[in-house]
Amino acid sequence: MAEQKTKKKIIPNKNPMPAQDPLERARNFNEVALGYDEETVVAEAQRCLQCKNEPCRQGCPVEVDIPAFIKLVAERDFDGAIKKIKEKNALPAVCGRVCPQENQCEKYCTLAKKYEAVGIGRIERFCADRELQKGVTLPEVAPPTGKKVAVVGSGPAGLTCASDLAKLGHDVTVYEALHVAGGVLMYGIPEFRLPKAVVQAEVENLKKLGVKIEVNSVVGKFTTVDELMENEGYDAIFIGTGAGLPYFMKIPGENACGVYSANEFLTRTNLMKAYQFPDWDTPIKIGKKVAVLGGGNVAMDGARTALRLGAEESWIVYRRSHEELPARKEEVEHAEEEGVKFAFLTSPVEILSNEEGWVTGMKCIKYELGEPDASGRRRPVPIEGSEYIMDVDTVVVAIGQGPNPLVPRTTKGLELTSRGNIVADPETGATSKPGVFAGGDVVTGAATVILAMGAGRTAAKSIHAYLTSK
Repeated sequence: MAEQKTKKKIIPNKNPMPAQDPLERARNFNEVALGYDEETVVAEAQRCLQCKNEPCRQGCPVEVDIPAFIKLVAERDFDGAIKKIKEKNALPAVCGRVCPQENQCEKYCTLAKKYEAVGIGRIERFCADRELQKGVTLPEVAPPTGKKVAVVGSGPAGLTCASDLAKLGHDVTVYEALHVAGGVLMYGIPEFRLPKAVVQAEVENLKKLGVKIEVNSVVGKFTTVDELMENEGYDAIFIGTGAGLPYFMKIPGENACGVYSANEFLTRTNLMKAYQFPDWDTPIKIGKKVAVLGGGNVAMDGARTALRLGAEESWIVYRRSHEELPARKEEVEHAEEEGVKFAFLTSPVEILSNEEGWVTGMKCIKYELGEPDASGRRRPVPIEGSEYIMDVDTVVVAIGQGPNPLVPRTTKGLELTSRGNIVADPETGATSKPGVFAGGDVVTGAATVILAMGAGRTAAKSIHAYLTSK
């Protein structure tokens, strides 16, 4: 009689992620999620069903072989697992922390149809952190091609593009406008979600591949894309300057003192270390009651940061309901645990201030949800006569951001959209200017880290094909 194949036992729930106590972490900037230990990560990896059709892979913008690296973790081959991840992903320690896995790889996990998906991001983070602790093994680099590539912007798109091109043997220089590389990973995402030492460790690994990084280099000011090609001898250029132009509500009183864009609020805190003032030079004024306008990840970051900076109350003011919040479920849960308050179906119509020009409150209006709009979410409809005054003294506007206009406006022959985004072929990253490629938020508008990385990988392949065909 043929031996029957043993059916794998289903373990329905993820292994819990160890985390700081909510009341403690709400007043410090240490990382919230503490990471799996070896036994827990192996147990989580063993939940994977190793499906033949590998559905999880379709949700990964950088095409990581997810079942393969998870299988290696289940077998305790951690060195093999990180090597497999890094065949496709140049920033695994970053992605393991900030990727919205629940909307990408984990969304397609077979287990997710009835149970909780395998904790793919948590497993990836363990592998990356372990390698950073024990020492990184660099991948093989192809012989020099003699081709020079400039990468403008050192965010996730730029770093990924630079890494892939360097491994292919090209001479790559990254130009970064700020004084430290990392882009939004450094200025936008708080320390408690993504420690800056982790980002810089990934940047150092890039340098070891031969990538040169020029900081304090504002392309569009000290030089232009055209000059880099014509005067500096670059054979191709990748533009990954991100979405650094904040949007505002355009309501009365928005210029009052105590109103921040989320970009300024988070950049002061994260990159400029305002939370360590006066040991660091950058101050930040925070009131007792803070309102953060918006419902995305940036809004959650702002509201959680406000508590850590000493606010007595921190509010998310969002014009739709809890169900429509675009932020990651995990970030919303962390915010709730830490004491962030939510004013749903609410939006300000005016920001109030005193004679000195400082915020004293917001005049708000209540909404109800109507029919779905183009985004598929139910459209908020204002309720007549529902206005009221919300008592706040600091306002952070986190309703989105657009492309940084400096590079697009100073590059000849570059086609732009009506919103100022660079027009680039989604299959190749090629722009209307020969030899110039673009990807990430400067093309798509504000999106996720991993989507920007996917665009960087796509462009790197196309740049390599372009250079080798010349």
